[in-house]
Amino acid sequence: MARRCEICGKQTISGNNISHAHNKTRRVWKPNIIKVKALVGKTRKTVKVCTSCLRSGKVVKA
Repeated sequence: MARRCEICGKQTISGNNISHAHNKTRRVWKPNIIKVKALVGKTRKTVKVCTSCLRSGKVVKA
């Protein structure tokens, strides 16, 4: 499953963990993606959206 919101385009990003000794190791941040049955036009369709789009009302659940 591709971790990408179909509404806002939010996706996995990468960066570094930094310790107190300033050692750097790679890490990733994944968005909170949920499959939701939503109304797209007049049809009911399964879309992958992030929870921030759900809470803000950008998606109408079927």
